[in-house]
Amino acid sequence: MKLATYDRDGSPRVGIVREGRIVDAGFDGTMIDAIARWSEQRPAFEAQGGSGIALADVHLLAPVLRPGKIFAIGLNYADHIAESKMETPQRQVWFTKAQTSINGPFDPILIARNTMTADYEVELVAVIGKRGKHIAAADAADHIFGYCVGNDVTERMWQHATPQWSLGKSFDTHAPIGPWITTADEIPDPHALGLRCSVNGEKRQDSNTRHLVFDLWQQIEHLSAAMTLEPGDLIFTGTPGGIGAAMDPRQFLKSGDVVRCEIDGLGHIEGTMAAEA
Repeated sequence: MKLATYDRDGSPRVGIVREGRIVDAGFDGTMIDAIARWSEQRPAFEAQGGSGIALADVHLLAPVLRPGKIFAIGLNYADHIAESKMETPQRQVWFTKAQTSINGPFDPILIARNTMTADYEVELVAVIGKRGKHIAAADAADHIFGYCVGNDVTERMWQHATPQWSLGKSFDTHAPIGPWITTADEIPDPHALGLRCSVNGEKRQDSNTRHLVFDLWQQIEHLSAAMTLEPGDLIFTGTPGGIGAAMDPRQFLKSGDVVRCEIDGLGHIEGTMAAEA
């Protein structure tokens, strides 16, 4: 099943995506509420009828508007590690992204005032479905609700100004996700998905999640050793090689650039860069 959050008359609603249309789920709650009560709610979602509205006629919002936690792993594809001129980490490298960095799948992405090194990073994003602590890698799949496409937009100068990356990763609008959540039962192997990013139609990143250094199950085991993972938490699983900062000459994003990120089976998101007012 594909679940989206969309704007209906100024209010966010949870909808079901079917054949290019969105059907209101008839659920009075947020996506996180739906995820937390999914075993109870799923039959009602599946039974929801109606012709819905064409996707082209609705404004899709980020499927999870205000996740409790957003964690992202760094240096998790070999080619990205090489272009970053770093050693392969022996231990997982994590940083957070602020809740306020969440952005809709087709909304503008802001270039913040007095910055000039915004960059793109296509990533598979896992959405936690079941609360858990100390989750063994062997059990991690049971805690995933679904997957979506993410762009870990990064302000490079701020990222590398200090040893801690979180500020450079947390600018407003710098975590576009979507276009919807595809439930985990429709993705038999999250470690066999092609993912790509293009800027103004030029392909910049082209890889597959089979190249992850630390796979998703290892990531969940590691994170949950430190904290309880809860429904709606987001995990950005790393980006492959091809970032603008590693090009020669460097190619950072500028106002008007169109950044498209796509993952096999999950759809695509696309945002136009715009200067912050």
